[in-house]
Amino acid sequence: MSDRLAMEERRSSRLPFPAELGALVAMALAGLLGYLVFPDDLAFLTRLIGIVFLVLSLDLVTGYCGIATLGQSAIFGVAAYAVGNACLAGLVDPVALLGVGMVAGAVMGLASGVLVAKFQGLPQLVLSIAVGQLVAAMANKLSSVTGGSDGLAGISPGPVLGIFNFDLYGRTGYVFSLVVLVIVFVILLRFVRSPFGLLCRAIKDDSLRARMIGARVYPRLILMYGISGAVAGIGGALTAINTGVVGLDSVSFERSAETLVMLVIGGAGTLWGALIGSVVFQIFEHYVSAANPFHWMTILGLMLIVVVLFAPRGLVPLALSVVDRIAPRLRGKS
Repeated sequence: MSDRLAMEERRSSRLPFPAELGALVAMALAGLLGYLVFPDDLAFLTRLIGIVFLVLSLDLVTGYCGIATLGQSAIFGVAAYAVGNACLAGLVDPVALLGVGMVAGAVMGLASGVLVAKFQGLPQLVLSIAVGQLVAAMANKLSSVTGGSDGLAGISPGPVLGIFNFDLYGRTGYVFSLVVLVIVFVILLRFVRSPFGLLCRAIKDDSLRARMIGARVYPRLILMYGISGAVAGIGGALTAINTGVVGLDSVSFERSAETLVMLVIGGAGTLWGALIGSVVFQIFEHYVSAANPFHWMTILGLMLIVVVLFAPRGLVPLALSVVDRIAPRLRGKS
């Protein structure tokens, strides 16, 4: 086990409650705060949650397995298109549509993983870009399935559990998306600490040593790609369900690049980093672009430079290191 993993284990052992319970309470309180403080921005917060799933999926393959990829949005978009077509075909139950998105994302993730995980370094990155561009080109050409440049519109899901209708203000969509996020996040927290998750970290740290102890690296990377695809598929499904339309931006290279930026801001290899990074980036982009529509990209670029210079591992690892330095002093004073 690496020093970083040992440090995280010590942090977990010091918690007075399970990490999953803490995550559930913290996310539920943050979601309630967002609902009460920003009642007019629930549509934006709902879209934000959809992107959080995409960043979490990227963290699983990049942060925990060390796979360099810039094509994660292809998985997200394929799932969104699958959900949109399923809804137009008559399947309107939101929970069932989530299942469709999860399966479509997992299949696309496995297919991508077979190609991308076979290589390392620059060829791996180029292959991921190629897969993303291929999916984007197909989405543009197959207008009968995707709507082409006009997008796939008319997606109208039924009530959640047959009771809660999706309203104009986005209340149902926000609560539904938040509940799904909390459930998935808690499951992922347990998953990354499972023997399979720890083995994936070992593969990232030293794949040769992992092979020497008998681990089959390539099949496990493909499996992790499939799991990350399922997570991205849930995000694509929620986006299609809540917005009612799926466009080419869902499979664009720009979305994949932004996803990687969000992960870098928060910190790769920590699910909390993926969550915090995506929230910070999207909220910053949302309000800065509204305040200064002509120069907001410049401001955003400066913010990214500052983060990379002063927190190269991300905001969450920086915060944890500060806590580790301060905590012994506080205990000594007490």
